[in-house]
Amino acid sequence: MTENDKLTEEKIFEAATDVFVDKGMDGARMQDIANHAGINKALLHYYYRTKDQLFNAVFEMIAKKMFKKFAPVFDENLTLEEKIRFFFREHISFLQENPRLPAFLINEVNRHPERIKKILASVDFDGIWLKLYDQHKEELKKYNITQSSMPQIMISIAAISVFPFAAKGILDGILQKTGVGFNGFIEERKKFAADFVINAITK
Repeated sequence: MTENDKLTEEKIFEAATDVFVDKGMDGARMQDIANHAGINKALLHYYYRTKDQLFNAVFEMIAKKMFKKFAPVFDENLTLEEKIRFFFREHISFLQENPRLPAFLINEVNRHPERIKKILASVDFDGIWLKLYDQHKEELKKYNITQSSMPQIMISIAAISVFPFAAKGILDGILQKTGVGFNGFIEERKKFAADFVINAITK
């Protein structure tokens, strides 16, 4: 792939992500994506023949970016507490940079669950949970956390940081009545969420 091809593909990815997040898979048109990328539709089809193909590529790219960002969670030199704090700090920061992403993903999962399942089929979630469990087996046993409960723990942790963004429209109204701004609430949540989970696990 030439440097020009890479730049064009990056422009397509950025444009497609914006359009898919804004309009959803069903509402997005290839012409919209081409216009947003500043290229003609024929060139877009040269790289991606169908909207489904482009959507899958964008979804996989987002997943890879997230997993790459959170790779230090698997560092054996980090304690369990350090990993929890790292996750909330980095995950919430990622969502601050991509605030519409949770609502987009939830909408797509609800509209086309089979498509999302197919895309996620290549992700070894069992392996991820097992690796973390093996790294902290003795510590987790002390807290009565079993290997079979790891999915519950991991999904609960992710939900704590995702929910405020997925429900931002509702939370904005609630927080305004208490005199708290959403951005300030989210910044505080990076530490509060980590403290909350660590206390819940260890006490």
